[in-house]
Amino acid sequence: MSERKPGQRRDGLTHETEQAWRAFSRSVFQDGALDARTKQLIAVAVAHVTQCPDCIEGHVKAAAREEATEQQIMEAIWVAAEMRAGGAVAHARRAFDALDPE
Repeated sequence: MSERKPGQRRDGLTHETEQAWRAFSRSVFQDGALDARTKQLIAVAVAHVTQCPDCIEGHVKAAAREEATEQQIMEAIWVAAEMRAGGAVAHARRAFDALDPE
């Protein structure tokens, strides 16, 4: 097995795509209508919903570099939890639809 990191292996196999992905990522997280800290807090929330451990670690660290506080990070995680749970609540009507006679 290769001793290279997974990103290096990907880059070696699909260099142009890897570089395009990295450029896209840098572009997305630059200040714009939303500042970089807000974008990283959104990424923290999304990473928790998608349950990506590497994304959680990377975006929590990036949010901290953008001076997000621990409280802001935790609030973003709670927003993610509410949104994830909200999907189950919103789809509860399907349970009742299944019980209703056709």
